[in-house]
Amino acid sequence: MYVCVCLAVTDSQINNAVCSGSCSNMRELRQCLGVTSQCGRCGKSAHQVLKQALAETTTPAR
Repeated sequence: MYVCVCLAVTDSQINNAVCSGSCSNMRELRQCLGVTSQCGRCGKSAHQVLKQALAETTTPAR
């Protein structure tokens, strides 16, 4: 799903950035993928995807 339409950033790209260790907060996500750097409407959705990705990477698989 597209999170940032302005820059065509998807939830998969955010998940990959978190899994690779290059992003762990919104500032790093903006630097890495550019989310919220244009119109800013994606901020809330990007933050939710980021939080979910961080939770999945820190929670041990069962």
